[in-house]
Amino acid sequence: MVSKLENPLSIRFVLPEQRALYLQMKEEDKLVAMPNIEQDELESFQYLIRDSAREDYAIIVSWWKPIKGELGSTCEMWGVVKRIDQNSRRIKLVSDEDVQWVPMDTIISVGA
Repeated sequence: MVSKLENPLSIRFVLPEQRALYLQMKEEDKLVAMPNIEQDELESFQYLIRDSAREDYAIIVSWWKPIKGELGSTCEMWGVVKRIDQNSRRIKLVSDEDVQWVPMDTIISVGA
């Protein structure tokens, strides 16, 4: 059983500002630093991305999104790569519900 000291939201009277600050602190605890990706992994990512664009099949792309300084969160989406923008170094990932431009420098995993 969790004590009232460990969970301040269980106290009967909590100001909205206190609750918002507590929830913000919990969200900041979930932030992670950008993982380091090895060169061979990057090459396999590029191969899968090019192949998805050429053969028109869906892949799952995970990328890191900066939120607060060097910390951020990871996002994931499946879809077909419709365009590779070499100048801006990003890809256009299209699924049934969404279209997302993903920066190539922040991609942390690609799966088929």
